[in-house]
Amino acid sequence: MGEFLVLTPIIELDQVHFSWDNKQPVLDIPSLKIYSGERIFLHGPSGSGKSSLLNLIGGINIPNQGSVCLLGQKINQQGSAWRDRFRSDHIGLIFQQFNLLPYLSVIENVLLPCRFSTQRRQRAISRYGTLNSAATQLLDQLGMAQSMWNRPVTTLSIGQQQRVAAARALIGSPELLIADEPTSALDTDSRNAFLQLLINECDHSETTLIFVSHDNSLQANFSRVISLAQLNQVEVV
Repeated sequence: MGEFLVLTPIIELDQVHFSWDNKQPVLDIPSLKIYSGERIFLHGPSGSGKSSLLNLIGGINIPNQGSVCLLGQKINQQGSAWRDRFRSDHIGLIFQQFNLLPYLSVIENVLLPCRFSTQRRQRAISRYGTLNSAATQLLDQLGMAQSMWNRPVTTLSIGQQQRVAAARALIGSPELLIADEPTSALDTDSRNAFLQLLINECDHSETTLIFVSHDNSLQANFSRVISLAQLNQVEVV
């Protein structure tokens, strides 16, 4: 008799309820499981709770009821300082506005997660030899010309800033990458090229990807599509 492969979720939400200040409910999610290596496309209308869900998964907020497990840890049972360290060690984030530090160069921005996380610093060195090599190889793989590496990020185009933000999120091979509307400011060709680079690098790093977008034309690039409007039992008014 053959052996069955048992998959363990990297993310598991169970009976999660969330509201701001215990007022109008924002999220009511009976169950959500995301497995290692998945490429998730998450979509939903404005006000459907996408940002709130990402904040719960990332441990920025905790639910009023239910449990949020990440990498086998019930992060909602931990304090804020523990969750901050856990997020630094295990989650890469790409924000819609990128949130790059304007007074740092491209490489300095990419290296920021390794200043806050010993685990990511060690993984980056183990994989690339040095932190500088980790940053430059990621930038190269994401299509950032070498002439840009030491420039201030304020001198970059939107597309170039996006690549810096992606390299920063991916350095140190986090188990999970959350990308919140990262392509909204790009034209179609730039958007598609960036998405392929991002997915290729996630595959190379064995990083699970949750990609949030209003652009449903991107769905074909992902292994699973999740509609928050169907997942969330709270009616959007």
